[in-house]
Amino acid sequence: MSSVADLRLRMLQRHLGLQAGRDMEAVSSPLTTHVLDTASGLPAQGLCLQLSRLEDHGQQWTELKKSYTNSDGRCPGLLPPGQMKAGTYKLFFDTEGYWGKRGQESFYPYVEVVFTITNETHKFHVPLLLSPWSYTTYRGS
Repeated sequence: MSSVADLRLRMLQRHLGLQAGRDMEAVSSPLTTHVLDTASGLPAQGLCLQLSRLEDHGQQWTELKKSYTNSDGRCPGLLPPGQMKAGTYKLFFDTEGYWGKRGQESFYPYVEVVFTITNETHKFHVPLLLSPWSYTTYRGS
């Protein structure tokens, strides 16, 4: 591959939240998140998060994935294609751990975003804008 093609591939991987050499299946993940540290104006790298689904039997949360945000504040491959089904999901963000690593006190020890998926053929994006004293989330595209 030429150096121009290599550069284009690396730029595409960065845009999609992928790291060089990672499996490209993350591109088609039906559920994505992007965490931005609004206090620094940078992506929130290294923030621990967990994805869970509420199961009908006993109303118990079942953990589907535990991961960390990458250098772009994203978590590629959060939910593999074919694993999405209609139901209630939760993204748990360990904000206390994130701010603690930076020597920063924070008001919220964690953020839980609970949302409902009614059509498993759609894509869902759950952004989180984060500061030590506030957070905002919304359904992105």
